[in-house]
Amino acid sequence: MHPSEIRAVRTEAELREIVAEPSQVIWDKDIARIDEHARTIIAHSPFVLLATSNAEGACDVSPRGDPAGSVLVLNDRQLVLADRPGNHRVDSLRNVLHNPRVGLLFIVPGMNETLRVNGRATLVSDAPFFDDLTVQGKRPRLAVLVDVEELYMHCAKAFLRSSLWAPETWPDRKGLPTLGRIAKDHMGITELSAAEIDADLDRDAETNRY
Repeated sequence: MHPSEIRAVRTEAELREIVAEPSQVIWDKDIARIDEHARTIIAHSPFVLLATSNAEGACDVSPRGDPAGSVLVLNDRQLVLADRPGNHRVDSLRNVLHNPRVGLLFIVPGMNETLRVNGRATLVSDAPFFDDLTVQGKRPRLAVLVDVEELYMHCAKAFLRSSLWAPETWPDRKGLPTLGRIAKDHMGITELSAAEIDADLDRDAETNRY
């Protein structure tokens, strides 16, 4: 597509010509604290997306999964989530060291509404609450402590449009490439087959989960 065919929006004034200002109630839904309802949703969420960016503004979104209730609410302004073993790139953690601004999206299975939290994060290597972050006998080496600055509910429209929780809309997994196939092609791996890579990944997922 030629650049001349793209009509870019460059200013907020141009944006507001297309999307009207929201009503005041939309702005007022930000309560900037963890109330009883937010606590309930966090307690039932086994999956949260963590958004970070580095000092230059390059962004990253990392999926975080644990048994529901594993994200701890310390008080009405602070929550903490454990960092579990991964690929050792630590993209999110490196970003936090250079830019503490983070965004969290808490998802509860079967629930179309989500909880959005924005704030400042601190990377922690030990604290009294680490014992409460232990899962299957594994105490985390690191945790992300978030001081909440914004907190509000996000409506159901995205999940309703996507039919995310409707199994009848899910694609046949056999029609999608496996991670082993993708890794082999992306990285040009020649010494292992896609099936062998998948087997290695499955073993790592089972033995190095926590």
